[in-house]
Amino acid sequence: MIKSFLMIGQSNMAGRGFLDDVEPIYNERIKMLRNGRWQMMAEPINYDRPVAGVGLAGSFAAAWCLENRTDEIGLIPCAEGGSTLAEWAVDGILFRNAVSQVKLAMENSELAGIMWHQGESDSYGESYKTYYKKFLIILDTLRKELNVPDIPVIIGGLGDYLGQSGFGKGCTEYKLINNELEKIAFKQPNCYYVTGQNLTCNPDGIHIDAISQRKFGYRYFESFSKKKHIMDVLTDEEKFINPDINRVYTKNEKIYLESMEFALGKISYDTFEARMIAVNEEGE
Repeated sequence: MIKSFLMIGQSNMAGRGFLDDVEPIYNERIKMLRNGRWQMMAEPINYDRPVAGVGLAGSFAAAWCLENRTDEIGLIPCAEGGSTLAEWAVDGILFRNAVSQVKLAMENSELAGIMWHQGESDSYGESYKTYYKKFLIILDTLRKELNVPDIPVIIGGLGDYLGQSGFGKGCTEYKLINNELEKIAFKQPNCYYVTGQNLTCNPDGIHIDAISQRKFGYRYFESFSKKKHIMDVLTDEEKFINPDINRVYTKNEKIYLESMEFALGKISYDTFEARMIAVNEEGE
């Protein structure tokens, strides 16, 4: 059965890393939920905006596949760019959508974890003072609604590049939000904190860039896999910038890639047909 993971939060969970900055991840054992059905993962996974890009879930899933050699992993994208914590209130549309998407996914998958990254939109105006209380209600209600009282929740910290430039200049209280995120992870059962230390951002000053998203996803996986907080940079995270670069694609993955090239108008039908013949001959 597919082991599924809910992705919730705002744009840095959805992903805004530039697609051309890292090698793509194509793996038929990594699925993403689309219209209630599982499709092979392709980035952007969480298409909440036309500017959606590389997020942390791709390298999280790639690391998961290296440790789990036969099972499939499913990603349930429900993050919403720019969303405040208040917009994730349990009577709001974002929360209700996430619950409904997970319930669809649970018809043929087992929910294995929840990944949360949010806080940039609350990093000013003293929102940190009520963050713990509000998030705890969201967390408790989510577990009750889905009947997963012991589900691991991985909580990512905000990047230490915030408060300096671009759209991130106004995030002057990000350290205070991180304090609240740490407090939640340390105090609540089966919750784990992942540091955003030493991550780098796009030129906009607020969104984690593609290379750092790959590293961040690996930190999330290590936290989930080891059931522990990740408070420092991992020594081997560089290898997860392009985690699939040396892997030989399967027949199904090659068919998927060639079909996408043709559908995007990058190759002619004759070229596509010839490549399909070659792929099928390889598989014989």
